[in-house]
Amino acid sequence: MTNNINQRLQGIILAVVGASLWGLGGTVSDFLFQQRHIDINWYVTARLLISGIVLLVLFKIMNRHKSIFSIFTHVHTIFQLVIFSIFGMLLVQYAYMASINYGNAAVATLLQYIAPVYIILWYIIRRKEKFKLFDLIAIILTLSGTFLLLTNGSFSKLLVAPPSVIWGIISGLALTFYTIYAAQLLARFQSILVVGWAMLISGVLMNFKAPIWHFDFSALTISTTAYLIFGIIGGTAIAFFFFIKSLTYLTAKETTLYGTIEPVMAIVASALWLKVAFLPLQLVGIMLIIILILTLSLKKAS
Repeated sequence: MTNNINQRLQGIILAVVGASLWGLGGTVSDFLFQQRHIDINWYVTARLLISGIVLLVLFKIMNRHKSIFSIFTHVHTIFQLVIFSIFGMLLVQYAYMASINYGNAAVATLLQYIAPVYIILWYIIRRKEKFKLFDLIAIILTLSGTFLLLTNGSFSKLLVAPPSVIWGIISGLALTFYTIYAAQLLARFQSILVVGWAMLISGVLMNFKAPIWHFDFSALTISTTAYLIFGIIGGTAIAFFFFIKSLTYLTAKETTLYGTIEPVMAIVASALWLKVAFLPLQLVGIMLIIILILTLSLKKAS
C-alpha cells in the first residue's frame, strides 16, 4: 500500500514538474528573445536538433534491446513521420516561438492551448461527432476569453502585436494537426521515439535555414548559456521525458489534468519575472481560457 502511494506521488511530481518545465521553457525563451537578442531561427534549430538527440538517447537507455531505427521499417510509416515532422512538430514549434518573439510567452501559450477547441470543430465538420451543448460552451469561452485577452474589451484596439496573434493561432492549428495526425504513429510506437525523431528531422530541415554552427559562441555569457541550456533541453526534452515517465505511475487521464499547469506557470512566470502586466479585462480573459482548458481536460478525463 505504501509503495503504491509512493509511486503515485512520484508520478504526480513527474507530471507537475514536466508541465511546469514546459511553461517555464516558454518564459525563458521570451527572456532570451527580448533581453539577450537570441535569433529565433537559430534557437528553433538548436531546440529541435538537441532535444531530438536527447530524447532518442533516453529511448535507447530505457529500451536497450530495441532499435531507434525501428520506426523506419515501412515506407508508409516513414512518409507519415516526415509529414508529422514538418507540418506537426516543426510548424508548432516555430509558430509558438514566433508568437513569443513578437509578443510574450503567456499570450502565446494561451493561444496555443485553444487547440482542443479546433479539434472539436474539426470532428464536427468531418461529422465524426455531433454538435453538443458542451461544444457551444467551449466555443463561447474561447471567443470571449481570447477577445478579452487580446483587446481588454475594446473593439478598436489590439493590445497584442498582430504578428504574435497570427503566429499564436497558427501554433494552435499546428498543434491540432500534431494531435490528430500523430495518433496512428503513437498507436504503433512509443511517443518518446516518435517525438524524438520528429524533432531531429525537423531540426535538420531548420538547419538549412539557420545552421546551428552559425552563432557567435564567443559572445555567450555564463548566464545566457544557462538560460539556453534550460530553454533548449530543460524546457523541451526533459519536460517531455518527465511528463511521459509520469504515465508509468499515473493514468493518461490524470496526466492530462496535471498538464493544465503549463499555461498557469507561463502566466505567473511572465508576470513575476518578466513583469508582463495585464489589464483587468485581460485577466478575465485569461481566467476564461484557463477554465476552458481545465474543463476540456476534465471532459477528457471523464
